Amino acid sequence: MAVNNIWVFAQINNGAPTSGTLELLTKARSLGATVSAFMAGDGAAAAAALGSYGATKVYATGDLAGKLPGVAVASAMKAVIDGGDVPDLVLFPQNYEGRDVVSRLSVKLDRTVLTNNVDVEINGDLVSVTTPIFGGNTLVSTTFTGTGPHLAVFRPKSFAAEASGGGAASVAAAPVPDLGATGGATMTASHVEESTGPKLDEADIVVSGGRGLGEAGNYSLVESLAKQLKGAAGASRAIVDAGWVPYSMQVGQTGKVVKPNVYLAVGISGSTQHMVGMKGSKHIIAINKDKEAPIFGIADLGIVGDALKVLPKLIEALQGR
Repeated sequence: MAVNNIWVFAQINNGAPTSGTLELLTKARSLGATVSAFMAGDGAAAAAALGSYGATKVYATGDLAGKLPGVAVASAMKAVIDGGDVPDLVLFPQNYEGRDVVSRLSVKLDRTVLTNNVDVEINGDLVSVTTPIFGGNTLVSTTFTGTGPHLAVFRPKSFAAEASGGGAASVAAAPVPDLGATGGATMTASHVEESTGPKLDEADIVVSGGRGLGEAGNYSLVESLAKQLKGAAGASRAIVDAGWVPYSMQVGQTGKVVKPNVYLAVGISGSTQHMVGMKGSKHIIAINKDKEAPIFGIADLGIVGDALKVLPKLIEALQGR
């Protein structure tokens, strides 16, 4: 039986679908199946935006009253499936909330989850996903066996988000069943870090700093250069672990995956972990005083020099334009 019913776990941030949600919807509709979005919260408010990227239906839990979405959404998904709407494939973003929902749904449905994927392909009734291993140097194709729902999780920036021009999706209620003690945890407060300029994982230009900056105070040079270029500032894991900058700025396998038009790596040697998160960038510029640094192996332009001397000159030149 052909795959003709795909769900996408949709996330809404500040009233709009996240970039990851739009990427998954775009890919889902390209597979030639009927696409539905499944979300926590008010579906009516998001129906137009989700519909414009290919969703024809939005399943919405309604207000969760502070409950954590993982337990609630997975339970609501299971209830809809038990009610007769069984998806052949469900796509999830590889982030905290996506992993939380899919892991709980996996247990409820007794279905395998394939994670860390960058592509998906349908051939008749077979669903295959592509997963990079060994730091992205090798791609492995894995095919689900048995019947769906097949559960697959995808890295950010695996697909390009493109609007379909479709109208608003219809909205169907997906009430959360009684969760018992499992649903007892609630969110009492949240903290959102202040930020200016484009988001790191959406910016067209990213400037990232690493240990080669010498000390925490010198990271301001990275921020200044990013501001001059109207881009976002990022960081290697080394300086995040050292406490120079918050985790939200980390680029790499355990941080954010970025694919900007231009990526500047400043004082970053280029560990495999870091390069997994940025080597899909269109143009890569590296500044490092070690001419043997691995980052030069993937850079389109390399500057062998002390970042603390190169960056001030570059910032000065940009300010003078």
